[in-house]
Amino acid sequence: MLPPTKKKKINPLLLKVIFISVAIHLLAGLILGSITIYKYVVPSEAQFEEPPVVEQEEPPPPVKVQIRPQQPKQQQAQNLAMRPVANIAVANVDVNLPNMEQNFTVSTGLGSMGGGSLLGGTRGSIGMGLSDVSVFGLKSRAERILFVIDANRQMVTDKKGGLNSYKIIKDEITDMVGNLSAGTLFNVMLQDRTRMMLFKPQLVSAGSEVHQQLIQWINPINADSTKVGLEGNRLAKKPQLQTLPDEEVHKILPHGHRGNETCFITQVALEQNVDAIFFITGYHRGFETVIKPASERMKEEWQRKIAKPDYIKQLAAHKLEVPQMQARIKATMAKIDADRKKKGQPPRVLNQRHGVYSNANELGLKWKTNHPGHGPGHQQVKDRDVSKYFRNLIDELYEDHDKPVPSVNVVLFLAGDEAFDKNSKTLLDKYVRFFRGKNRVIRGLNEISSARSSKKTKN
Repeated sequence: MLPPTKKKKINPLLLKVIFISVAIHLLAGLILGSITIYKYVVPSEAQFEEPPVVEQEEPPPPVKVQIRPQQPKQQQAQNLAMRPVANIAVANVDVNLPNMEQNFTVSTGLGSMGGGSLLGGTRGSIGMGLSDVSVFGLKSRAERILFVIDANRQMVTDKKGGLNSYKIIKDEITDMVGNLSAGTLFNVMLQDRTRMMLFKPQLVSAGSEVHQQLIQWINPINADSTKVGLEGNRLAKKPQLQTLPDEEVHKILPHGHRGNETCFITQVALEQNVDAIFFITGYHRGFETVIKPASERMKEEWQRKIAKPDYIKQLAAHKLEVPQMQARIKATMAKIDADRKKKGQPPRVLNQRHGVYSNANELGLKWKTNHPGHGPGHQQVKDRDVSKYFRNLIDELYEDHDKPVPSVNVVLFLAGDEAFDKNSKTLLDKYVRFFRGKNRVIRGLNEISSARSSKKTKN
């Protein structure tokens, strides 16, 4: 049997050292672990910068804008509706389109591209029918042209070159028509005081065929001394003015005086809806004095005058002399024409505006007993009223429909020694400026021959 072993006692000092060592290691591990967790696991508190101070600005004061709706133009259609093509009405314009054998030229001067007719003279035109026009040196550029030729016998009086000078005028116009572009619309109007005759009822497109028609139509006019002007021509009529019928000036233009006649033909021409007008005439003083009928007081005074014995006696003596004066005129003309025939010249044509009185004055024949007076006289319309009337007329015909106002040009054909004073020239200048046109005064056969310019104009 083994003897029992004796238990060894642990040294108390050693035990204390071990215990202290373990305690130190635990404390060190705790401290190191806390540092690690604080450094890598717990995130640092976020730092924020203080935002900058924002200055508040006062808002701008409110602005009120009033937008007005645009007024529609009068020429625009008010009601639109779908219609079959067969039921659409076409404007009554006589247009002769060129065939394939004709030269069809398109003008390079294109106008604005707004809405408008292709061949029309409105602001919306694209300019396909533009032509350069030159009549006795007066130039323009237009698509719709009216030539107005005075056919009155004053145009073929002896001092103006007679029938020969009028043939030059006809040739100038027909040559110009022959040189127009194929798309240009034109018409020719013959005028004898307030009686007129149109080549075509409406504007017609230029071309070789219509050019020949114009030559045939105009050649007989003032080609025979026994058939002068539009006298006795059944096709020549006095037209009715269409625009501003309620105006006072409208009502008096068809009556009486030279100035009335000039304004009358001007309105008729403006009513043709054109871009350019060329007047070739033997008389023009612009917006000359326009007259209106005598007042009631003037008529009463006239009645008292013609009732006086002296007036009655002088009028009776004058009437007895009228047949004698007519015989003197006839004898004088027979002698003049006989001398002209020997020289190979055509018969002389007299101005017969006032019949026997115009003829006697032109031939220098004096009356033994003058006429005592032809009527009660007249009243003058103020110039500013005439100008205002034509401004309103232009607005009514053109401006209110967005159409260009036509230029009005005047070729005034006078005899070599015919009176045309400074005041008359001033009135003519003022007239053409009113319509943004030009004028030229030509005297006698030689000057009108050298003034021709249409043949040199090409389109």
